[in-house]
Amino acid sequence: MKPAPFKYYAPTSVEEALAHLAEYGYDAKALAGGQSLIPTMNFRLAQPSVLVDLNNISDLFYISPDENGGLRIGAMTRESQIEHSALVAERAPLLYEAMPHIAHPQIRNRGTIGGTLAHADPAAELPAVSVALNGRFRLRGQVGERWVSADEFFVGFFTTVLEPDELLVEVALPPMPPRSGWSFQEVARRHGDYALVGVAAMVTLDDRGRCQQARLVFLSVGEGPVEAHQAAATLKGQAPTPEAIRAAAETAASADVDPSSDIHASAAYRRHLVNVLSRRALEQAFERAGLRD
Repeated sequence: MKPAPFKYYAPTSVEEALAHLAEYGYDAKALAGGQSLIPTMNFRLAQPSVLVDLNNISDLFYISPDENGGLRIGAMTRESQIEHSALVAERAPLLYEAMPHIAHPQIRNRGTIGGTLAHADPAAELPAVSVALNGRFRLRGQVGERWVSADEFFVGFFTTVLEPDELLVEVALPPMPPRSGWSFQEVARRHGDYALVGVAAMVTLDDRGRCQQARLVFLSVGEGPVEAHQAAATLKGQAPTPEAIRAAAETAASADVDPSSDIHASAAYRRHLVNVLSRRALEQAFERAGLRD
């Protein structure tokens, strides 16, 4: 199929792109990698009358070290660049570990971090990872900019706090605290398929080797990233024993998620996967935390 007719703009600056978005409002769509938008346009599930192509805005392509030990990533940075970045591997190993799970290399060669996050697919890996990493997003409009935390950015099914005249321009990730560990786990029918369930885990140990903080964030179990607050609470102050990890995984599956059934998996099976993947992720994350100062 072919998309409905549309006007096309290819600005070379953020200011120019924002001017087009402000002019056309809800009738306009920003085009990043196009790996989700173009197929939906071809099937006429989306019919914007204006496309604002961001691919000529060189200022949005970068991976930079933050002076505090974190990372700054421009919204148009390709997923494949993040996947192969030594700086990302060093400063945000959870993000680095998750990247190969995203679709296929051909998709990652065009897909962008900002486009994926703004699309807010509940089955996508990057929204869950950004919440687990306590990321922040810089949003720009013609009247100024604002910072939004990742856990406040996603508000529903394919829905974010972005206004129609705003762009997500940068992702900021804080440094990992000492004695922290990470893990990304997912189950899909085939490699590259959307996950039936996935989890991004971050943990930090205190000086006594007990859990100081834990974050478990799931994908494909709700209308966006789902954080397991109750499971994390059961771990706080506890030694990461097999019994504590098992109890946290059971809490996540029974109390923190409320998945639905579809043609790919039943709700009961998704709860089972939440339990299994939580246990695997926590075991690996705590093991890694114990090896880092």
